[in-house]
Amino acid sequence: MSNPVGLVGVGLMGTAFAQRLRGAGLPIVGFDVDPARLDRLAAIGVERAGSIGEVAARCANILVVVFSGEQAHGVIGEIGAALRGAADRKPRTVVLSITCDPERTIALAQRAAAAGLRFIEAPVSGTSDQVLHGDGVGLLGGDVPADVELTAIFDGLMPRRFHVGKIGDGAKAKLAVNLILNLNRLALAEGLVLAERMGLDAKMFFEVARGSAAYSQVMDTKGGKMVTRDFSPHGRAAQALKDVKLMLAQASRAGQALPGCEVAAALLESCVRHGEGDQDSTVIVEDIRRRVARPAAAQGGAKP
Repeated sequence: MSNPVGLVGVGLMGTAFAQRLRGAGLPIVGFDVDPARLDRLAAIGVERAGSIGEVAARCANILVVVFSGEQAHGVIGEIGAALRGAADRKPRTVVLSITCDPERTIALAQRAAAAGLRFIEAPVSGTSDQVLHGDGVGLLGGDVPADVELTAIFDGLMPRRFHVGKIGDGAKAKLAVNLILNLNRLALAEGLVLAERMGLDAKMFFEVARGSAAYSQVMDTKGGKMVTRDFSPHGRAAQALKDVKLMLAQASRAGQALPGCEVAAALLESCVRHGEGDQDSTVIVEDIRRRVARPAAAQGGAKP
């Protein structure tokens, strides 16, 4: 590859992206507002840029892996400003890989076009750990040029990917997929807590559940963390809360109630209030453990 890959944002997902690309032998020039994040990636050969403008000047393909649509708006603006009037007018492609509402994604694509940038929507379904191990699933929206360098980037990041439609459709698919994931995670947490309350050994029950008709992939990615209470983040609770709020907003626009998603949002909000927002999203199991039911007698007796 003649040009390094630009990377703006090296949180959990951005770090996984960097490790995947370096594993594929691709050079990277990265930027993050937290310099310590880039320092941690120096050992694998990620070159540190001093600004977003420097990334734009040096890289034809720029991955934007920030927290929110608002941050992405600012990043695209800085890329456009850096290239305005530049002698090098080679085409630049911005690849947006965040969980974002569809309307914001469309607006970001328009902002990129106004700055003379190509724009590809490419959120990934999967935790940062899944992406690191090549198990993330790309959900691409918009026109995806079939040039060699972009193909190498996508092959490195997301060997499994789907072109789901126009700009904004990737965001729609990501929100719907994440809704199912959140409810699977919630169901697993409740099942584990009930088993514990009834006196079953949690590790034994977890293996039973994995071998039963209740199995879902979330058991492989999240179940062990719930059982051992290891909440080191692969996807933070605060990020999951942001996502479920986006789901509820989209459902409201579409005139659809999402009762399960409302419960998931309430649990995640409680986790954030308890100071657990930076822990893994599996920490919802702790909030369920905190919710102790009153005995039937205290509720006026059992109903016939």
